[in-house]
Amino acid sequence: MYSAYEISQYRSAELRRQAEHERLVRETLRGRRAARREAAERTADGSTSQAFGTGGDSHTGRRRRHRFLRTA
Repeated sequence: MYSAYEISQYRSAELRRQAEHERLVRETLRGRRAARREAAERTADGSTSQAFGTGGDSHTGRRRRHRFLRTA
């Protein structure tokens, strides 16, 4: 079977993997928050039409409806 040393080595390696994964998750979330903050600042500045290449600004967050109803 496995010795106590091998089991502790395995547990230690697993804890390191988990810690690295949690660090990557935190870093990803931090980056997303920063991007969201920058987008909000751009929106507050009124430069959304230039940033997204559209002519007008939308007043709601809803998507446009289909022009025609789909048949069943």
